[in-house]
Amino acid sequence: MSGAIRIGIIGYGNIGRAVETEVARATDMTTTGIFTRRDPSSVRTAGGSTPVYHLDDVPEYREKIDVAILCGGSATDLPEQGPRFAALFNTVDSYDTHARIPEYFEAVDGPAREAGKTAVISTGWDPGLFSLMRVLGEAVLPEGRTYTFWGPGVSQGHSDALRRVEGVADARQYTVPVEDALERVRSGEDPELSPREKHLRDCYIVPREGADLTKIERTVRTMPHYFDEYETRITFITPEEMATKHAAMPHGGFVLRSALTGDGSRHLLEFSLKLESNPFFTASVLVAYARAAWRLNREGSVGAKTVFDIAPAYLSPRMPEELRRGEL
Repeated sequence: MSGAIRIGIIGYGNIGRAVETEVARATDMTTTGIFTRRDPSSVRTAGGSTPVYHLDDVPEYREKIDVAILCGGSATDLPEQGPRFAALFNTVDSYDTHARIPEYFEAVDGPAREAGKTAVISTGWDPGLFSLMRVLGEAVLPEGRTYTFWGPGVSQGHSDALRRVEGVADARQYTVPVEDALERVRSGEDPELSPREKHLRDCYIVPREGADLTKIERTVRTMPHYFDEYETRITFITPEEMATKHAAMPHGGFVLRSALTGDGSRHLLEFSLKLESNPFFTASVLVAYARAAWRLNREGSVGAKTVFDIAPAYLSPRMPEELRRGEL
């Protein structure tokens, strides 16, 4: 594909496979290769013909990749990989540990600026699209409260964090909104809600043989930024139950802004997502922001960026004049 944006996929789990599929559907992109810690010969790709390389070979492709999409987890992969690869490529990632985004931004910004690269961090749907909705709601309706409810569905970041716990072979974490809290917001009550009052964290864990279940449970319940502030339910299951009952990865949620205008009128802004596949929707957002990273870099805009810094026109494969004709 002549003139196509050349994409490198770093990491090949659920999101990496989905990114490969979505890049193949984009009219202005092509995949240079997939980079994995596994033996490349053992990896069967979604497309069947995408080249697979070992992660150690990434520097050799510095001139052959326009944007690297980082598909690792936020718990341990991205804190190391984000700064490392921002020094080599324009990058996009879905880092989603909200409390640590400012420090992650700083860690990525320096290497990207030094290398003259553009690094778009924390894209996806939350952080990402939900972040945009929160800012828009607060800008348009400044006197009010913003509420975010996640789920019901599988959180990839929290599931990955569970799988990193010693003694865990596999895990799924379902985020479940508390319906009573959601209805109180919709009714205009404007309640003050703690994280525990808004969501339940429902964890299904396959332990390794001989693992200390009490230790696993204690580690999960006290994990900062993931489970310590929430009502957390833990159920230990077999690999067979995981395969038959928890293979799908739906998700979604709501952003609501309940506010008043100067005449005392009450307004409710609500944005919702219902996703059959969390990985594929996240991948679709990553691919759109990869296009933006490439365009920004060509204009000389370098360093770390978030969704707040990027105009929507940079995400679209259509030219600005076409967007003005059809979407305004």
